Amino acid sequence: MAAKIPGYETTMAVTKEGSGRVIGKGDTATVHATGVVKETGKKFWSTHDAGQEPFTYQAGVGKVITGWDQGCLGMAVGEHRELVIPAKEGYGADGFPAWGIPPGGTLVFTLECLKIK
Repeated sequence: MAAKIPGYETTMAVTKEGSGRVIGKGDTATVHATGVVKETGKKFWSTHDAGQEPFTYQAGVGKVITGWDQGCLGMAVGEHRELVIPAKEGYGADGFPAWGIPPGGTLVFTLECLKIK
């Protein structure tokens, strides 16, 4: 069941439990991710695609879109999670046309936490 991230409109649902350490603010997290535009069902990015690698970022400090930044906090190693990110916590009113994300597009990410430093 999806739950709102406190203080945000992004929702998250755990689809497979993880264990051990969880992502905290300032941690460096490595994840597999697939992003789809909710309105069109079109995949715009996946670390599982040929030539792609797992994505590594610093969590909770504004280096990625807000919905992702806040939606991955508390995620455990091995956990799979789905985030539904409204435009204002994603790419906003302008979207990201180069990736096929339309203006005001809602994003759905499926994520797997691989590593936390």
